[in-house]
Amino acid sequence: MSRPEDADKAETKADKSVAGRAAESPIREEEAARRILHVDMDAFYASIEQRDFPDKYAGEPIAVGGDPPKGVVKAASYEARPHGVRSAQPAVEADRQCPGLIFVPPRMEVYQKESRRIREILHRYTDIIEPLSLDEAYLDVTSPKKGPPSGTLVARRIREEVYEETGLTASAGVGPSKFVAKVASDQDKPDGLTVIRPEDQLDFIAGLPVGDFHGIGPVTEEKMRDMEIETGADLQETSEKTLRRRFGKRGGHFKRLAMGEDDRPVKPDRERKSVGTERTFSDDVSDPEQMLSRLEPIAERVSGRLESAGPEGTPVRGRTVTLKLKSHDHEVSTRQTSLRRAVRSSETLMRLAERLLGRPHPPEEPVRLLGLSVSSLTGRKEGGKQLELDFDQA
Repeated sequence: MSRPEDADKAETKADKSVAGRAAESPIREEEAARRILHVDMDAFYASIEQRDFPDKYAGEPIAVGGDPPKGVVKAASYEARPHGVRSAQPAVEADRQCPGLIFVPPRMEVYQKESRRIREILHRYTDIIEPLSLDEAYLDVTSPKKGPPSGTLVARRIREEVYEETGLTASAGVGPSKFVAKVASDQDKPDGLTVIRPEDQLDFIAGLPVGDFHGIGPVTEEKMRDMEIETGADLQETSEKTLRRRFGKRGGHFKRLAMGEDDRPVKPDRERKSVGTERTFSDDVSDPEQMLSRLEPIAERVSGRLESAGPEGTPVRGRTVTLKLKSHDHEVSTRQTSLRRAVRSSETLMRLAERLLGRPHPPEEPVRLLGLSVSSLTGRKEGGKQLELDFDQA
């Protein structure tokens, strides 16, 4: 499949400047710097549906996931996103925001098959690959298996080969660290490439909103705004002592990222002990029904991550489910159930979360954070029945 002329659209200013120099001498990138890629497929699930069923879905706002009122959006096409439709959103809310939204049931086996095809393309250039989900991964291409040691050229070739062999587009970021590469890949979506050279990374980071930083969610972002910290430049100018005083150890992490200090390695096929997600809320949640409502997108996110948490992005299940609660005064408790039958689906996780939330009794204090995790992971589905419910206080 040849790439249409307009599909290879103008790339970001950062990529253009690097690409021009790379064309003249692709090996001139700094010898000592790591070359990290973050490759992220564009609206992966939705794009596959639009590719496979163009008469029904091409150019239409679609949401892959369950129908209202109980369903949750797994992925949204780019036609739906301007209306505010996003992954992990309750379907009833997405339906209200986007008139004419088409809900498409997920075909996980198809998505997993396409993910394996894409992973094979990535392995042509490096075996140092850290999958994050079915549709994204980090790559260390400091010493690629073929071609010159140019992150720019490797990223270009990967995107081209993915499109030619699957008909799907990918966005990519290239940088000297995982943090910079990840943020760069979001700068020119869909079908874009952004390259940040080592000597340019501090300027790039300075222009980022703090919400783009690894580990900064809405609550922490609001606290930073109260300190008049809104951008990477503000973080660069704030002392580490001040950040640690306000955010503890995380403050040091934020400062290091702002100064371009991120030496986290790309970890191929790392063995996961557990998969989980947690959310901190800007207000206290005291009603058990509201807690369940807040847990739905969390369960959906955990289920989605389990779909690719095994070796080479294969699906896994888990036999231990843990519910985490943090009260408004920062007291943390966990409630845990152990199972004979390994589970993965968001529906099953929600049923277990509901049981955990109500036993031995609903939380007596309002909560500010809810989390759900799955451990005792296995690649096989095992039969049996539930063993026990254990409640631990942390």
